Amino acid sequence: MEDSPEFRLAEGEGVWIPANPGSCWTVVTKPGTVAFPLLTHPSIAAGTLSEPRRFVVPDGWQDWLIQHFNLMVTPLTGHGYSQDALVDLLRGPGRRPPAARRADNQAYVVDPPVMPRAGGAREVADELLRNPALDLTVADWAARVLSSPRTLLRDFRADTGLTFEQWRLRCRLSAAVEFLVAGFGVDQVAARVGFASRSGFTRAFRQQFGSTPHEFSRTLSAHHAIGDHSRRATAARQAGDLVTMVREGRVAPDAPGLLPATRTTSHTNNSHVLCWAYRGSGYLDVGDRRYEWGRGVATWIPAGVKHVTGVRQDSISLPIGDADAGELGLTEPLQVQFSPDWDDYLMFCSISARTPVRPDDYNPSHILDLFADQVAAQRALSLPMPTDARARGAAMYYLRRIGTSGGSGLDVPADIHRAFREQTGMSFARWCYAARMRIARDMLAGVAKPSAVARRLGYAHLPTFSSAFTRFHGLSPREYQERETGRS
Repeated sequence: MEDSPEFRLAEGEGVWIPANPGSCWTVVTKPGTVAFPLLTHPSIAAGTLSEPRRFVVPDGWQDWLIQHFNLMVTPLTGHGYSQDALVDLLRGPGRRPPAARRADNQAYVVDPPVMPRAGGAREVADELLRNPALDLTVADWAARVLSSPRTLLRDFRADTGLTFEQWRLRCRLSAAVEFLVAGFGVDQVAARVGFASRSGFTRAFRQQFGSTPHEFSRTLSAHHAIGDHSRRATAARQAGDLVTMVREGRVAPDAPGLLPATRTTSHTNNSHVLCWAYRGSGYLDVGDRRYEWGRGVATWIPAGVKHVTGVRQDSISLPIGDADAGELGLTEPLQVQFSPDWDDYLMFCSISARTPVRPDDYNPSHILDLFADQVAAQRALSLPMPTDARARGAAMYYLRRIGTSGGSGLDVPADIHRAFREQTGMSFARWCYAARMRIARDMLAGVAKPSAVARRLGYAHLPTFSSAFTRFHGLSPREYQERETGRS
């Protein structure tokens, strides 16, 4: 904005831009740059950092911040991550007593209340577990999850036996115990879990646990039981250490520990969503079928299909694109492997897809071509490919179409037909047939249902696919699958 400072950031640096109504900032990145915008809770506007500030991200903290971005733009929920921690990153939780060594193995963590099952209520509960300090009205929550206040209140009562207000209070008090165990002061804890005053927090805590927060902390200290016993408290502690370094220029704190496992609730998407595994491993559950993924695997999750996405400990999966049914014909998940060389570009795709930081000529459908190209390259590894440039182009085009546009035959000129016969030993039509059967074998060996394979390969009817597969392999799809998987 006019008269505002300009920040030129090097690799590993960040800048805090405070909320300021009427102000306008522009973020410009040079080619080859990946910059993550991390939005924070509005409460930080009232914090002590009212001016822009440059800071250095310590070694080992990059993945922790990437995971915060991930949880900000996806329905994943992770116990131990919240907007609260991002606020602390810049504001700091204040002074805290040193953690004492535990003298026993007793756990001082209270389990959160029973979770509601209904979709809208579950979304609200998941959000409050991430950030118990959120203070929205029931009407606000209902609008946020596309429900009605009456339905939301009814679902909380029916599924948990508690009113919404009772459930939220239990959630806040459960989080409060975690922070007290970790050594945070009573005032800090009250603010972190959403109480407007220390007295209100003390009254609710005593009614629930029979002692005041101060008495509870003194008991912990007397038993040498203060320490970090939850991921939530550990994340908050790490954020506090980092902001101390940012604000006071101290030596960088130790890097965070393992990232916690995360998962979504069972839900459906309005569009196809492409997710990519940047680190670790995870899974996609659709009905009774589990699709595993590891480092570098990108997975299309079909629109309208109820599913659960899970990310295992110390793993990160990022959304890198969306597509509607008109752009991509997809009824079941489709996966492909990317090498680590793609990491920076795919992160850039994720940021472009989910934030305003994107190129001027950004085209969301580009990710469709990128995925299709990678699928084609992966499929080509198992087929004899022509060396003639035009024939190879026709082969790659056909491989890209299989499973997304039906894989129907192409009208190619005579010289390309001739190149296929000379360089692969097959006519172009026979080569296309072999390509479809190669993919069919891979899918059947992966325990996909024959009907799903038929749809993926563009066959309108299962009997037509079964006949084609049997002619090519001498076994029906079911017989081939039983042989490969050992099932009968």
